[in-house]
Amino acid sequence: MHVPFCAARCDYCAFATWTDRHHLQGAYLEACRTDVERHVAGGMPPATSVFVGGGTPSLVPPRDLVAVLEAIPTRPGCEVTVECNPDTVTPELVEAYAAGGVTRVSLGVQSMVEHVLAALGRSHDPANVRRAVGLVRAAGLTFNLDLIYGAAGETLDDWRRTLEEALALDPPHVSAYALTVEPGTPLAGDPARHPDDDDQADKYELTADLLEQAGLAWYEISNWARPGHECRHNRLYWSMGEYQAFGCAGHSHRAGRRFWNVRTPERYVEAVAAGRSPEAAGERLDARARRLEALQLALRTREGVPASALPVDELDGLVEVRGDRAVLTRRGRLLANEVALRLR
Repeated sequence: MHVPFCAARCDYCAFATWTDRHHLQGAYLEACRTDVERHVAGGMPPATSVFVGGGTPSLVPPRDLVAVLEAIPTRPGCEVTVECNPDTVTPELVEAYAAGGVTRVSLGVQSMVEHVLAALGRSHDPANVRRAVGLVRAAGLTFNLDLIYGAAGETLDDWRRTLEEALALDPPHVSAYALTVEPGTPLAGDPARHPDDDDQADKYELTADLLEQAGLAWYEISNWARPGHECRHNRLYWSMGEYQAFGCAGHSHRAGRRFWNVRTPERYVEAVAAGRSPEAAGERLDARARRLEALQLALRTREGVPASALPVDELDGLVEVRGDRAVLTRRGRLLANEVALRLR
């Protein structure tokens, strides 16, 4: 479920988010619930996982968000994640989430260094990260810390500080992403602030060293977790499972078909209110394209791909063979796109 409302827009963000549509929150959440109810009536099976992303889902009233989640049928043990900005986490918010079935909170930390946060266009205070983690933990929820490396002016020592302060919070899961330049963003229009590949490689190496020494194992190129705390919802994406999206700009994958909703919240609300499908367009991949995409996604994970899918003898140092699987080495993870070009 996509919640498109934000207090401010980050310089690197290309997502379908808005800072001037908060007056639509009530109608938007009502439309999401109606859309869910129609899919349930149409035979949508119970969910194994639910992920509420944004935007900033924690900006909308928690009880209103929970009312949408309560309409979604779930299987026993379903993982329910909500993304939160640390500044918006309150005792009332996490208590409402816990009471409403949320099991996991993903905190958008990005950095624990103030000048790096400023370079990313983020407004939160690192002290609020520590406060938010304490509140989430007190509510009995598990959590993820979401980090980004490669911002302009961020030194290797700055990144080390972010990692060390994140690890001091004893997180069960950490996502660490290399800053990417998306077309049409303020970052794209300022080449002087674009990240450096070699700098990001050094920071990835440091990330892997510190997180793995702390007992968090990599299970996807940008994700590390303690045993049993891997993000079930993301694993569904990487295994080309089926998922149904709700909200504007949401992407779905069902019965071998990918399709996506209209991009703006107004159009989504209007379509649902009129009893129309909010779907904007879709595509169906042929069998060969589906097989290749499945391999590309699997290559990013610690399970890897069938060894027969790669010329492993030509990829010395980039993959290692474990039984009948080929798995990326540390160096291979840095060059994953190059390895993916060799898939067959």
